[in-house]
Amino acid sequence: MTIWWLTYPLLGIFGGFVAGLFGVGGGLTLVPFMYMLFVAQNFPTDHVMHLALGTSMATIVFTSISSMRAHHAHGAVRWDIVRTMAPGLVLGTFGGSLVAGQVPTGPMTAIFVVIVYYASLQMMLDFKPHAHRQMPGNLGRFVAGGVIGVISSLVAAGGGFLSVPFMLFCNVAIHNAVGTSSALGFPIAVAGAVGYIVAGWSDSGLPAYSFGYVYLPAFIGIVAMSILMAPVGAKLAHKLPVKQLKRAFGGFLALLATKMLHSLIG
Repeated sequence: MTIWWLTYPLLGIFGGFVAGLFGVGGGLTLVPFMYMLFVAQNFPTDHVMHLALGTSMATIVFTSISSMRAHHAHGAVRWDIVRTMAPGLVLGTFGGSLVAGQVPTGPMTAIFVVIVYYASLQMMLDFKPHAHRQMPGNLGRFVAGGVIGVISSLVAAGGGFLSVPFMLFCNVAIHNAVGTSSALGFPIAVAGAVGYIVAGWSDSGLPAYSFGYVYLPAFIGIVAMSILMAPVGAKLAHKLPVKQLKRAFGGFLALLATKMLHSLIG
């Protein structure tokens, strides 16, 4: 058991570095690896995916704070957008995570794989939609937040792969879209983590050291190292050819999704 626990800080190093370098949420990177680690540890098959999603969402609570503060320091966060989208995000993410907790691991894994394929394609093509309209009013932002929240809860991500294209489509400048998306990741993560904890609270078939669908050894190990490594990745983002690296990382995500799909079919 101790040997397995040592793998989580290593996963945190990788996840934090990638998050800082590419500005992606933890779910797309961490969930596939946690899924494979939990399977290798013979965790209950019915809850492997739920534990991976819940644990990942809980780690984003902490990693999103540092990202949000960094973008705020550069004046890149549109707090008017955050205030109007956050209620929908919270409701959508919390509700989505409760529903996800009741869906069997097989269908949940299939949903995750499909969304990761979309996100990887988005990164490889460097998709940035052209602006076609202005930001909608408060009701429109609430609805958009709810939709983004539900989908984010299914992949335990901060929602950047959806919120950034949405804001670009609505004529928000790219640096503001990225900065605002980092701030939106915090309410998504909090609502999602609480939702997965509540969904798994009464489940008696979970492994030891589980807090609902959050596996505490993985959570602690990943958070401890990802917080340290995220600034390192962010610093290198200004020195490395991130566009080319992003495309390569998109291909890497597609391979991870394919591995999960192969395991699911098998």
